[in-house]
Amino acid sequence: MGAAAEKYLGELLVRRGALDPERLGNLLRTASERNLSLFELLESNRDISSESVLKAIAEELGLSFCTDPKFNEIPSSLVEAVPITFARQYKVLPYAFADPDRPERSPIRVLTANPLNPAPLDDLQALFGRPIVPVVATSEAIEDAINRVYERKDENVLGEAREEAAEELQDLIDMTDEAPVIRWVNNLFYTAAQRGASDIHIEPGEREVIVRYRIDGNLQVVKTAHKGFLNSIISRVKIEAGLNIAEKRLPQDGRITKRIQGRLIDVRVSTIPTSKGESVVMRLLDKEKMLFDLSELGFSGAHLACIHYLISRPNGIVLVTGPTGSGKTTTLYAALSKINTPDLKILTAEDPVEYELPGIGQLQVQPKIGLTFASALRAFLRQDPDVIMVGEIRDHETAEIAIHASLTGHLVFSTLHTNEAAGSVTRLVEMGVEPYLITSSLIGVVAQRLVRRLCPYCKEPYLPTEQDFRQLGVDRQRLHQVLNTPGVQPWPGMPIEYMASEQNGDRGNGNRNKEWVFFKPRGCEACSGIGYRGRIAIAEILLVDDAVRREILNRADANQITKTAASRGMRTLREDGARVVAQGITSLEEVLAATQAGDME
Repeated sequence: MGAAAEKYLGELLVRRGALDPERLGNLLRTASERNLSLFELLESNRDISSESVLKAIAEELGLSFCTDPKFNEIPSSLVEAVPITFARQYKVLPYAFADPDRPERSPIRVLTANPLNPAPLDDLQALFGRPIVPVVATSEAIEDAINRVYERKDENVLGEAREEAAEELQDLIDMTDEAPVIRWVNNLFYTAAQRGASDIHIEPGEREVIVRYRIDGNLQVVKTAHKGFLNSIISRVKIEAGLNIAEKRLPQDGRITKRIQGRLIDVRVSTIPTSKGESVVMRLLDKEKMLFDLSELGFSGAHLACIHYLISRPNGIVLVTGPTGSGKTTTLYAALSKINTPDLKILTAEDPVEYELPGIGQLQVQPKIGLTFASALRAFLRQDPDVIMVGEIRDHETAEIAIHASLTGHLVFSTLHTNEAAGSVTRLVEMGVEPYLITSSLIGVVAQRLVRRLCPYCKEPYLPTEQDFRQLGVDRQRLHQVLNTPGVQPWPGMPIEYMASEQNGDRGNGNRNKEWVFFKPRGCEACSGIGYRGRIAIAEILLVDDAVRREILNRADANQITKTAASRGMRTLREDGARVVAQGITSLEEVLAATQAGDME
């Protein structure tokens, strides 16, 4: 784009109100410094709405603007004529005939993300031999449409159940580099990242290959392919992960790094042999979407203040408990990020290191060579750290060294697999740790679960019955108390604002004299018909105060410790779940599924 074109584009955007003159001047200087055109800089600048810029250009040029390309309606004849590499490179996609009644002679409507670049449109006009009608759309919308329409084309190829070709389909050498298989696998990653999936499961069935995504903790079938393509699909994944494609009898683990729509995605790959063929599970770790801010995880105000209190202590052990997939690692990473300052030395031992945190020394344990959590902890103590994070306390040796570290002036974070906060105490005792060591080192336990958020666009209100309250384990009066008390045991120096009521709990529900309103999922286009979007943490936080210490020294069981802490103000998991149900954040069914039936007993 020449200087005249740059000037014209800048004046156009100012005239149309997409930019102000001062911002334009700054952008032009930045574009010159980076050796970019103004249009390229605007595309990459996340602070500026690309849609508003493109709409201004489209209005100036008298072109239509398309906000939602209907990819299901795009004729396959248009897609097959254009190579996917060309469409992606120039962000163009033919998507409709201007005259659907006479497609053989009709001009072709083409989506373009850069209407100021006519060259690819001229190429398409030469390719089709007929006029091109440009229609403006954002890069994201076009890229999404490209992936979906070419994915549809590849699924048609891979879904053909041609039994007579089954033997040919097993030939790995012939099929590994076939474009449809490569594109089909690539689209698995693209669609998974777009839909926010945490895992991709590729599973062999009797007659087909089934692909399921785990979204917000639940598995959903998203696509299938003919069983004859199983080996080709698995081989493609293995090649990308650097695994041995000839080894089908043993499990293998690998890693793939993908850049999808500018985001860096780390993919952990695991393969296992099954009776019907190899099965692959890929875990997606989006480094840019990872929440490392405690305030964004969903904890209530008092719980958040309590966690801040625990992680700011100079020494002691803080445990985060819960089953696999309950968000323990995310909470620990967020806690480390909160206290990560240049004056603290922080070391972590993990299995594996899921995300790299700047300024923190992270070590991946390798039991095969003797580098266990216990041996890593011993090494850490010679490195003069202030804070230590151990991925998990699994045995007496690790627990003993962690306690020793806390007693010698270190703050130790770790996880345990227990159902409730008090269960971590009995778990440590079962490992052989003496109660007096627990009381002198353990300062707090956070037990948490993840529940799905109701989709804000389609959730439906309803009046709960007495049975609903019984299932939650709270009556109407107790629910009002839950929403209007901090939900944690008081500690010395507790900020006065957290002793006040969490009045936001009553929003949308009126006061205690009115009917409570709960919500349930319905499903809409925004949530893909599921009724839920995203997840939120619910928790119970056990502070080891004098009353709890007495119970531990008396070797009380988990139920007794929970009752003592609850009598002192602790909100149990089920009660915290009742809070988010009453606030309209999640459904009753989600809380019941995530918490134990005995949480309120």
